[in-house]
Formats: sequence, structure tokens, C-alpha cells
Amino acid sequence: MQYGVQIDQHGGPEVLSYREIEIPTPQEGEVLVRVHAAGLNYIDTYHRTGYYPVPALPTGLGVEGAGVVENTGRRVAFAVPSLGIYQQYRCVPAAQLVDLPDQISFEEAAAMMLKGMTARYLLRQTYPGSAGDTILVHAAAGGVGLVLCQWAAHLGVTVIGTVGSEEKAQLARDHGCTHPILYRTENVVDRVTQITGGRGVDVVYDSVGKDTFEASLQCLRPRGLMVTFGQSSGAVTAFDPVKLSRNGSLFLTRPTLFHYVAEREELEENSSELLDVVLNGHVSIPVRQSFPLKDAGEAHRALEERRTTGSTVLIVD
Repeated sequence: MQYGVQIDQHGGPEVLSYREIEIPTPQEGEVLVRVHAAGLNYIDTYHRTGYYPVPALPTGLGVEGAGVVENTGRRVAFAVPSLGIYQQYRCVPAAQLVDLPDQISFEEAAAMMLKGMTARYLLRQTYPGSAGDTILVHAAAGGVGLVLCQWAAHLGVTVIGTVGSEEKAQLARDHGCTHPILYRTENVVDRVTQITGGRGVDVVYDSVGKDTFEASLQCLRPRGLMVTFGQSSGAVTAFDPVKLSRNGSLFLTRPTLFHYVAEREELEENSSELLDVVLNGHVSIPVRQSFPLKDAGEAHRALEERRTTGSTVLIVD
């Protein structure tokens, strides 16, 4: 037997149950991984609440982690589309594992696979950023936000970022955000217009959703790109696509990581570039909070109440 966190029903953080569960048996093409750290992501809360459907209940949660392959000691990290990383042992398809260099801790790896590879495809594929571009990053002091800010700055991109406090503004600034905007006290559209001299930004990276969508469209230059890749404030409501033309013939996309790393070759390309920028010091992975696995409920509360910055991991004993 092993210990893990599961849910029997959808609901708030209180439905997370730390319990004994069976150790899985690897099927063909899989290996058994002893998980040392699991990443905490907003997608975990969507599965918990039922906003994103799960295959069946009860179910585990979590899609990002790091550990060692049982019986070999091979250090690995992974972000997978199937649930169940909040546990001591997890079967993972061998094709979805990435070798973890000794210089990177399990905690850093668990914080960087989903968030770091997300930042990579957003900046290098969804909109290939380059020197001279100006972007707007919502939740700039969050897990993906801090990686986006650093990586974009490394590429020579000017970063404008929204944050909720002076503390978060300084954190974003320290990680490559040139122009933090305090969205609680400043008008985001007015500040972006001022910063860009009326031009607007080339692309908006928006993981917030409902609360930021309309303003984001107004921040874009003509033929700019709106990238909505999360909805921490709730889902974007239906809208008339004519808004895209009225705001300058805008483009809109709703990408997800697992469509960018579906093939082994794609995963290797994405993860190798991520590991390269981390090992070379261009991007750091700030693990700002960690919780024992048994306290996963408190970790979910902290995330949803916006009490976290950077990345949060669950330590698996």
C-alpha cells in the first residue's frame, strides 16, 4: 500500500482525502515512479471542482511531478494528461518521462514541467517572441507568470505584467517584468496605452479568464494575438466574434500544453530547451511555497485565495 490524495466527490478543498491506496502495477510501456514532489496547478482545482471532467470517481489529482524510476534510481520529471500525481507511486508511460539532471532538485522539477513547458510553447510556438516585441502577462507573479517574464526578457521582449500588490510587483520586476501594473488600483488599459505610446501590445498571455478578457482585447495592437490559456477567475462568457474585428482584426487562441507535446519528439524539443534556459541561469524556478502531501487541501486554499506567488509544490514522503 501507499499514501495518496484522492476525491470521492467534487467540491472545495475539504473533499481532498489523504488515505492508503493500492500501489499500481505498470502496464506495457509504463514504468513505476516513486514520486518525491508533485506540482500544484490551477488545473488541479478544476478537476477537483468538476469544472474539468474526470474519467471517474474516486480519482487522484495532479498532472506534474518528479521522482525516481523504481528499481533503477533514474531521476525523472513529467507532466502528463492523466490524473494522479498526488501519491507516492505512479505508473507513467516511459515516453512521457524526461531525464532530470542532478543540478535540478525534485522540488524545482515538479514546479517547472507543466509551467515551464507551458511558458516555452507560449513564447516559442504560439507566438514566437523576439527582441522589440511588447507583451502583456496577466498574473505576472504566479508560477507560469514568473517563468514567462524571465524567458521573455531573455529573448529581448518588453514585458508588461498585471499583479495584485506592491510585493507581487517587486517580485515580477525582479524576474524580468519591466512594467508591473497594480490592477486593483490602476486602469490596465490606460496604463498599457501609456506604456506603449498608444500602439498596444503584440500579444496578451491571459491565464485569468473572465475578469481580464475584455480589457485584454483593448490592450492589443491591430492584428495582435489574444492567448487565453487559463481561467483562474472563471470561464470567459460567450461573446460576439465581431469584437475581434472592431478591436483591430485580432486573433484569438485557446491552447493547451498537451497538444504541443503529444509526440515524443515534441516533448524532447520543448523540455530540452526548458532545461537549457534553467541550467544556464536565464530562467529560475522560484518554489515559493511547499506543503506536505497530507496538507494538499490547505495548498488548494492558498492557491485559490491568491495567497501564493511563484510555484507551489507538494512534498511526497
